[in-house]
Amino acid sequence: MAEPTVVCPQCKTEIKLTESLAAPLLDSIRRDYEQRLSQKDTDMAKREAALNERAASIEKAKLNLDQQIAQKLQQERLKIAAEEQQKAKLAIGNDLDQKAKEINMLQEVLKQRDVKLAEAQQAQAELLRKQRELDDAKRELDLTVEKRVQAKLGSEREKAKKEAEEEQKFKVMEKDQTITAMQKQIES
Repeated sequence: MAEPTVVCPQCKTEIKLTESLAAPLLDSIRRDYEQRLSQKDTDMAKREAALNERAASIEKAKLNLDQQIAQKLQQERLKIAAEEQQKAKLAIGNDLDQKAKEINMLQEVLKQRDVKLAEAQQAQAELLRKQRELDDAKRELDLTVEKRVQAKLGSEREKAKKEAEEEQKFKVMEKDQTITAMQKQIES
């Protein structure tokens, strides 16, 4: 291999580079390259640190964003659950209102039937009372007729008997009318 040479810029003469001439030049070039290499390593380390820091901040931002999304999602879930709960309460409330109205209507019908039943029972009691009065009156009338029959003879006996029968018919007609009226009341 040929020794390196340098051309003089003034006289254009080739000068052979020996170790003694090239050593300071090589040292200066080597120092320059080492300094550049060291600078590049430092720059690379700074860039790597900046990239690591940036990646860490991106990861932190991603975690924050994930937390915010999770929090928003939880809030939306709670909001939806509250809305659905409100809808369910309204639906149940409407059902309960409807059932309460039905119960009230049924209670009204029951009250009306109770009133009609009480009226019918009262009418029946009145009818039984009148029946008893009629029976008592009949017995009393029979007794009166017997006394008159005993006291009077012949025509008086016949007259009294007719009167008693007429009175009985009248009472029976009254009774029949009362029974018919009561039955009409009970039926309506």
